[in-house]
Amino acid sequence: MVSQQDQQLLAQAQMYQQQLQATIAQKDNINFQMMEINKAIEEIEKIKGTKSIYKIVGPILIKSEKAEVTKDLKSRQSAMELQGKTLEKTEQKLKARFEEVSQKLSKVINVDK
Repeated sequence: MVSQQDQQLLAQAQMYQQQLQATIAQKDNINFQMMEINKAIEEIEKIKGTKSIYKIVGPILIKSEKAEVTKDLKSRQSAMELQGKTLEKTEQKLKARFEEVSQKLSKVINVDK
C-alpha cells in the first residue's frame, strides 16, 4: 500500500519532470530563434552599398533602414540571450529538485522491498 506521503512525492516528481520538459522546450525555441537572428545579422552585414533593405512585418515587406533593422535584431538578440540564461538557471534548479525527490522516492521503494 502506498502512503499519502509517497503519493505526494510521486506527484512532485511528475510535476518537476513536466516543468523541466517545458523549460527545455522553451530553451530549444530560444536557441532556434537565436540562430535565425544570428543568420539574419550575418546576411545583413554581407550587403554592401545600400542603406535600406526590406523586412517582413506581419504578412508584408516594408522598406527599412539597414542600420535600424540591424539595431532591432541586436536588441532582440540581447533579450533572447537574457531569456536563455534565465531558462538555463531554471532548468538547473528543476533538475536539482527532481533529483532530490527521485532520491527520496528511491529510498521509499527500497524500504518497501
